[in-house]
Amino acid sequence: MGASLPASRARHPSQIPPRDHFLDEGIELQHSVRRDPTHAARKATGANLKAAVHRARPLSRAGVLERMFTFAFSKLVYPQIWEDPVVDMKALGIGPGHEVIAIASGGCNVLSYLTADPAGVTAVDLNGAHVALGRLKICALQNLPDHDAFFRFFGRASARANIADYDRRLRMKLDPETRAYWDKRRTFGRRRIGMFAHNFYRHGLLGHFLGAGHALAKLHGVDPAVILEARTLEEQRRLYQERLAPVFDKPLVRWMMKQPASLYGLGIPPAQYQALAGDSPRGIGAVLSERVERLACDFLLSDNYFAWQAFGRSYAPGPDPALPPYLQREHFEAVGARADRVRYVQRGFTDILRDAPAARFDRYVLLDAQDWMNAGELTALWTEITRTARPGARVVFRTAADERRLPGRVPDAILDRWRYEEAASRDFGRQDRSSIYGAFHLYVLKDA
Repeated sequence: MGASLPASRARHPSQIPPRDHFLDEGIELQHSVRRDPTHAARKATGANLKAAVHRARPLSRAGVLERMFTFAFSKLVYPQIWEDPVVDMKALGIGPGHEVIAIASGGCNVLSYLTADPAGVTAVDLNGAHVALGRLKICALQNLPDHDAFFRFFGRASARANIADYDRRLRMKLDPETRAYWDKRRTFGRRRIGMFAHNFYRHGLLGHFLGAGHALAKLHGVDPAVILEARTLEEQRRLYQERLAPVFDKPLVRWMMKQPASLYGLGIPPAQYQALAGDSPRGIGAVLSERVERLACDFLLSDNYFAWQAFGRSYAPGPDPALPPYLQREHFEAVGARADRVRYVQRGFTDILRDAPAARFDRYVLLDAQDWMNAGELTALWTEITRTARPGARVVFRTAADERRLPGRVPDAILDRWRYEEAASRDFGRQDRSSIYGAFHLYVLKDA
């Protein structure tokens, strides 16, 4: 794809990081692609999710919930990632020469990190749909003519012209597996790429979850978009308290919040649901209402694109909306020129690290993945993080509950190599505009 860059964006070959052996697709995947370009990704997604989530016996209540979650999570989940990349970059201190490894999710943050000019970003995800989305974004950065076309595609994401651009400029530049994913016919024979003609952000598991939340609120006489009428923090809080807050006390809403499956649309597996439910003596409903209140009231809407997605199901209208960094006009040329530094891999995070050489990475972004893990899995992960970390390495992650997660689960001999930045973590958590997590965490590798 680098060969298709305009001359103004092309990078000298000496600037392009060499391809590491542990990032190769592998012979088995190559053969699978020849048979069916989407078969290998679907199979890998299912196997990865089962390994990450399934703990209980299949016919037990917990086992049934786990399998319901993996079925729901096996398709596109996040059209937009729900961790604040600005906070990530402040905490990580990404700069030139740094090698970053991050869980990809919707890909917004992975591309936003390019504004800080790292040497390379390894984007890892269990879900093949997220990998396909990330590769489509990279291809678009390298082949669409300007920011207007790119923003129409991934910002507004609701125009027939996007499909024409896909067919004319992007489709044949994609690898066969990614092209097959977006070409695949869905219900009523429409191709997946057609989502970008009908507000992509209303699709995926998260998009459907937000749509269901809006429908539920409207059933009780409230349109969540009412909060977007506010122009000040005071107005935001007043509208929330008068209009939205009472919805959480409705019997049907309270009952639904007590059902673990109701939160699958947020990507919350059963184990994480239990941690979230235990984060307040008043139960899961209180936790969720408090976090929605923070999203609605603690940050100006003009600066919080997460609130616009939650309450308006799109980015803000107008010429200068709040956006993730990779979508902002002032970053378009730089992100496009550096797009070939991102490499997507569909594997588990720990597996990638096991195959990496020692002292390979400077920055690690785990999102909330550790909420899915038991003590053995956490120990395996941090063993590999510690082995592959360069001097001064930093790790950031979030937890659903307000807990550190690692002490008592990861051996002291490993954790003693790292310094937990408690005060900074609290501060970064307060700055996170997505507002849905209980805590933000920053670990820094100690000097040898």
